[in-house]
Amino acid sequence: MTPLTRAAAQAAVADLGWRYILGTLRATVPVTSLAEAAAAATACAAGLPANLFIDLRPDRVLLTITDFTTTGVALAGRLTEVLAELDLATVPAQTQQLELAIDALDIASVRPFWKAALAYADTPDGYGAALIDPLGLSPAVWFQQMDAQRPQRNRIHIDISVPHEEAEPRVAAALAAGGRLVADSHAPAFWVLADAEGNEACITTWQGRD
Repeated sequence: MTPLTRAAAQAAVADLGWRYILGTLRATVPVTSLAEAAAAATACAAGLPANLFIDLRPDRVLLTITDFTTTGVALAGRLTEVLAELDLATVPAQTQQLELAIDALDIASVRPFWKAALAYADTPDGYGAALIDPLGLSPAVWFQQMDAQRPQRNRIHIDISVPHEEAEPRVAAALAAGGRLVADSHAPAFWVLADAEGNEACITTWQGRD
């Protein structure tokens, strides 16, 4: 098991139809029925890979590998081959992940409250001060360091992490839907957008972070 940079992880799985998103490798498997989804999931679960999450829907199976080491990349390759034997493909569509970001002056003082209120857990790899749902169902929560109070600004915003090639179309769609661009100085890592009343959301990717 060798840790990889974000860029190396994405490069290793790009041609397999997987995408690196927020410390995970993700892919969607289009299917035509829940029965086909169950068959795909059963095939993927053979060998009981401990670092794999599977979400079944009538039209797709969502696969998440919860590490981006060489072990995770190898698993992505193996699953892609297993699914190909069923005439199914892994594609990057519909693989976004949400985070809730809380701006705080004293992260250490507010983080325990959110951990208890949400019944969340620390990330296994100690990724920053982020908290995750141990059930893997709800968005992660991370804490952004503030230097000064901002009483006129919402201090909780949504981060939408998407495959890197989907970021600019998503930004364009949000702007066309009445949003405005607040900042793009850190793009392609993230674009800060706001709705008509100033509530903010960030479209984020893995790029520009290593």
